[in-house]
Amino acid sequence: SENPSVTLFREYLRIDTVHPKPDYDAAVRFLERVGTDLGLACQKVEVCQGRVVLILTWQGTNPRLRSILLNSHTDVVPVFEEHWTYPPFEAVKDSQGNIYARGAQDMKCVSIQYLEAIRRLKTEGKSFARTIHLTFVPDEEVGGHKGMEMFVQRPEFKALNVGFAMDEGLASPSDTFSVFYGERSPWWIKVKCMGSPGHGSRFISNTAAEKMHKVINSFLAFRESEKQRLKSDSSLTLGDVTSLNMTMLEGGVSFNVVPSEMAASFDIRIPPTVDLKAFEEQVATWCRGAGDGVTYEFHQKCMDQHTTSTEESDPWWKAFSGVCKDMKLQLKLEIFPAATDSRYIRAVRHPAIGFSPMNRTPVLLHDHNEFLNEQIFLRGIEIYARLLSALASVPPLPAE
Repeated sequence: SENPSVTLFREYLRIDTVHPKPDYDAAVRFLERVGTDLGLACQKVEVCQGRVVLILTWQGTNPRLRSILLNSHTDVVPVFEEHWTYPPFEAVKDSQGNIYARGAQDMKCVSIQYLEAIRRLKTEGKSFARTIHLTFVPDEEVGGHKGMEMFVQRPEFKALNVGFAMDEGLASPSDTFSVFYGERSPWWIKVKCMGSPGHGSRFISNTAAEKMHKVINSFLAFRESEKQRLKSDSSLTLGDVTSLNMTMLEGGVSFNVVPSEMAASFDIRIPPTVDLKAFEEQVATWCRGAGDGVTYEFHQKCMDQHTTSTEESDPWWKAFSGVCKDMKLQLKLEIFPAATDSRYIRAVRHPAIGFSPMNRTPVLLHDHNEFLNEQIFLRGIEIYARLLSALASVPPLPAE
C-alpha cells in the first residue's frame, strides 16, 4: 500500500554512494532507468575519468527560450553505523513514516521529488514552453571539483541554455521553508610558523610554538566576536556572519625536541556582504603580528560573491514566490551557511535558488539517524510540481 514515489525514494537511498568509494555507476543506471520510464531524453557527460554527469531533459515547446535547471548530487557523506538506530543504507521506514537513511535529506529526496513532480505533470498532460533539464552530479560532498565545477565550463552545460536553476537547501524545524539566494565563500587557510629549534629542556627564544600561539589567539578571538554577534542579534542567521574553525594542527618530531616548524589549518566561511580583499588583509595582519617566518597559503579560496535576485520585479523570483504565496508557504530568505554546487552555477552568471521543501523537520544532513518523513516527502513533490509549472511558463524575457 506504500505510495510508489516513496518506494522509488527508498530504492534510491539503498544505492551506496558514500565516500570514499561511491557507486556512481549504480546511481546513474537507476536514474537513467527512471528517466527513460518518464520519456525523458538522457545524456551522460564524463567530466573526468570515473565522474559522470547525467542529464535528463523534458523538451519545451519553445526550445529557444532559456531553460529551467534542476540540479542534485548523487554522493553522500560517510556514516558511523554504531550511532544509527537502523542500518544507514536500508531505508527503514518506522511506524511514524520516518525513512532513515544517509541521503534522506541530503539530497536524494530532492532528486526523486524532481522526477516524481515531472511524472505528475506529464500524467496530467501538461506541456510548457521552457525546457526542463535535470542534472545529477558527482562529488558535491567533496567540493564539487570533479563534478559541477568542471561541468559548468563544458560545452554540454552551455548547450543547456540555463535561465534559472534550483539546487539543494536545508530542512527547517519550524513551519517556515528556508530559501537560499546566496552562499558564504569557503576559505581554507594553512598558516605555517617557522622558529628556532633546540632541546626540549631549554627556554629557547623565537620558537614556532610561540608564534603559533599568537596566530591561534588572533584567529579565535575573531571567531568569538562573530559568534557573539550572531548570538546578540536575532535578525542574523549563520549565513550572515563569518564562521572560523581551526581544524588541523601539525608539528613536532619528538617530546624532547623543540620543532622548527608548526602549522595550523582553518576553515573559514565568509558571507557575501564582507569585502574579501579587506578580510585577506586582516589575515595577513594577524600573521605579521605573530612574528617573522609566519606565512599562510590557501587550499581553497572562493572569491565569487554572486547572489540571486529575490526582488518581485525579477520574473524568475516572481514565479517562484508566487507559487509559494498561492500555497501559503511561509519563506525565510537566507544565505546558505555552507557550500553547495549552486556557487558554481551562480559563478557563470545564472540565477540559482537553494530549496529543499522540508519544513517541520530537524536538520540532520551529515548527522546520525538522518531521516525524512514520507508525508513531508510527498508534499515536496506537490510543491515542485507547482513550481515547475510556473517557472517553465515564465513568458519570454526581453533578451529572448
